[in-house]
Parts: sequence; structure tokens; C-alpha cells
Amino acid sequence: MSRIKRLKASLTQFPDIDAPSMWLLAFEHRAFWEFWAGMLGFKPLQLLAPWGDGHPVLVIPGLGASDGSTALLRKFLDGLGYVTYPWGLGRNLGQKEEGTASMRQRLKFIFDRHGKKVSVIGQSLGGVFARELARFDPDRVRQVITLGSPFTGHPLASTGTHLYEWLSGDRFEDLDFSQHLEMRVKPPVPTTSIYSKLDGVVAWECSIEEGRPEGESINLRGNSHIGMGSSPNALYLIADRLAQPENDWKPFEASGLGRWFYGPDDHHPRERNRRRRAEDKARTS
Repeated sequence: MSRIKRLKASLTQFPDIDAPSMWLLAFEHRAFWEFWAGMLGFKPLQLLAPWGDGHPVLVIPGLGASDGSTALLRKFLDGLGYVTYPWGLGRNLGQKEEGTASMRQRLKFIFDRHGKKVSVIGQSLGGVFARELARFDPDRVRQVITLGSPFTGHPLASTGTHLYEWLSGDRFEDLDFSQHLEMRVKPPVPTTSIYSKLDGVVAWECSIEEGRPEGESINLRGNSHIGMGSSPNALYLIADRLAQPENDWKPFEASGLGRWFYGPDDHHPRERNRRRRAEDKARTS
């Protein structure tokens, strides 16, 4: 048994969730095609997506990534009337106290500049950071949208554990995992967790916001982990969520062709089946 597997088994305070298979990880290369699909569908998507109200949006990249990885998403949202900001802290090298302080300063700067609450979007580990920002400074955050972010479940249910250690310089044996128990507490703002059951990096069960008011989990069906911030269906969904009125947030409901791409109840089969029965009954009545 490997060192990481032994440590994972010893952390009995967390549910036993397996990391994605090596087969799913191998298919993460489809993110390349998702990116180019987002590029090609850029203009048509902007015509279809709801227009924004001009409020500021902070976008945080995932582990090992920099602001370049979120450039397409930010350009797309800028074109819808939002004012987007990169996180401006270089490459994401893991969780550091100084990084948290810098992100809070960045959030305060954006809030003070616009006099409006800031929506925060984070991909993968960046989504964990986004939730923490909202927990620390809820008066400055309008909503949080996470993309394949492991904020619950088991902290080692990922195929990226060795990458995290290499980039951060930390060994998991030296980390305080009690912090992960604190991270799973939902921030007091509307939260949308976008995940994929075909994620090859983070176990999708680690991205579920379960049973909380003003919180939702949406399966981006068929998507990769890496391409979650650039695929056409991801771009449209993010725009839809950002367009929710500040004081009248409502959970996402897939309709029409959207039922093929989005599964707001895929993590909860009973609720999904109940809704389908209700829809069938309404059509036949």
C-alpha cells in the first residue's frame, strides 16, 4: 500500500471515497477539445447567455495554474457586462496563510473600488479558496461558484495528491486535516458547486453541497476537470448563475436541451426521479 493510501485510510473522520480511476484521469485530455469548443462557440454563446448587471467578479485558478488558465472565462464574462478580475497572485501553489491574506486584500480592493459585492469563481482548489473568502468576508461576497472543487468528502480522494505535494512543498502527513472539516461549512452566501461525474482529478462526491439553503450542486455532464472553466456548457451555466438577482437568488433548473447538459439532481437520484415523475404528470394532465 502506498504512503498516500495508508494516510487516507487512517483519516477515519472523513467518508471513505475513492479517487477517480486512472482511466478517467487518462481522458482528461478532452479538456483540449472543450477549450476549442468554447473558443469557437464564444460569440454565439454570448448572444444566448443572459446579460450581466455590471457587478465585479473575481476568478481564482486551480492548483498549478495561473491567471492565463481563466482568461477565456474572464473575457467571456467581460463581454456580458461584468467587470472581471484575475487573482493576481501568480501560480496557485497550494494553501498558504500569506496567500489567504493576499486574497482577502484583493477582495477588499475590488469591493472598495466598485462599492458592490463581488461574485467569486474558483476552479478546483481555487474554489476552496473562494469559499474561504466568503466565510471570512461574507459582507463583500455576492455569491460563490466553484468548478470541480474538493470542499467536502475525503481530502485525499484525488489523483492530484502528488502534484499538490510537489507544488506546495508540503507533505500531507504534516498537514492539519481539522482545517478540512472547517472548510466544508457552507459560507453564508449563495453557492453553486459545478462538478462532473467524469472528473478525472477530483472525486465528484467531494464537490456536493448537500441539504443547505441557497446552495446547489450541478453535474456538468460529460465534462473533464481541467476543461470546466472553458467548455461551452460551462460558460453558459456560469453566466446563468451570475445573472441571478443579488437578493433573489434561485437554484438552477434545467429545461429543454439543457437537460442533456446539466444535472442539478444527479447527485440525488430520488429527487431526480421525483421531478421526472412530476414533469411527466404535468405533461399528461
